[in-house]
Amino acid sequence: MKRILITGAAGFLGSHLCDRFIKEGFKVIGMDNLITGDLKNIEHLFKTEHFEFYNHDVSKFVHVPGKLDYILHFASPASPIDYLKIPIQTLKVGSLGTHNLLGLAKEKNARILIASTSEVYGDPLVHPQTEDYYGNVNTIGPRGVYDEAKRFQESITMAYHTYHGVETRIVRIFNTYGPRMRLNDGRVVPAFIGQALRGEDLTIFGDGLQTRSFCYVDDQVEGIYRLLFSDYIYPVNIGNPDEITIKDFAEEIIKLTGTEQKVIYKDLPVNDPLQRQPDIFRAKTILGWEPQVNRSEGMKKTLEYFKNFSSEELQKSEHRDFLKK
Repeated sequence: MKRILITGAAGFLGSHLCDRFIKEGFKVIGMDNLITGDLKNIEHLFKTEHFEFYNHDVSKFVHVPGKLDYILHFASPASPIDYLKIPIQTLKVGSLGTHNLLGLAKEKNARILIASTSEVYGDPLVHPQTEDYYGNVNTIGPRGVYDEAKRFQESITMAYHTYHGVETRIVRIFNTYGPRMRLNDGRVVPAFIGQALRGEDLTIFGDGLQTRSFCYVDDQVEGIYRLLFSDYIYPVNIGNPDEITIKDFAEEIIKLTGTEQKVIYKDLPVNDPLQRQPDIFRAKTILGWEPQVNRSEGMKKTLEYFKNFSSEELQKSEHRDFLKK
């Protein structure tokens, strides 16, 4: 039985990856320090004999006994609320954490896939964003702690491949949504749904003409799975190119929830990207992958998940005002 280590296992995307690899017959070792992850995302796996969990911070030395065939490095704060609250930890998990896991991959002769992000493109001057675009990033802005952690992560990964011969893969993840997102993580999908379910007006930052492209989690996991087992070593965009303005997306949420809220506008946070749309030609041609779940279908599934939250949990939802600092 193949063994795979998945860091960030108790997070939104990491937990879905644990599910997928258990389903595919792997022995899964989940690792998370729970700084942003939640054990409830993986508690259903604790009764599975092929799953074990390590509560550990990968910024510290990582040891996994026995053989290891694959590593998925998904440990990192991923939302603005998180990485602005814990900027040093965000930089450390992208640098020290990645270094530790690449060293582990080298020691175990394991293939490692690194989770990068569309944020490496910053506020892009090229649209849609191709993997060959180097980005437009403010290194000292509020988002720099996350953006630069991920850019360094890509650099050290390629260095380990080039100089140590480690088998590496890099996925650049675009906006992904679905069940197990945290209502209070500040990202647009849970923020809008949370406001709608609480009966609040939906808050748009800026004029609402900025765009995002939302990929359902099942599609994202499928793309990551295919990339891991491909022979391609360079970054690959995995996301849904179906672009929509934030203003139109807010109207979709209001219609979906059957509520009658208005949309209110606040100042755009510093360095908030104005456009976000992946060019997925590389994923299509190399992986034979493209998204299968349209936004209407995916949002219905996501809404049903959030409807199960208690009124107390809904009240804990936050927004992104602090990004104006």
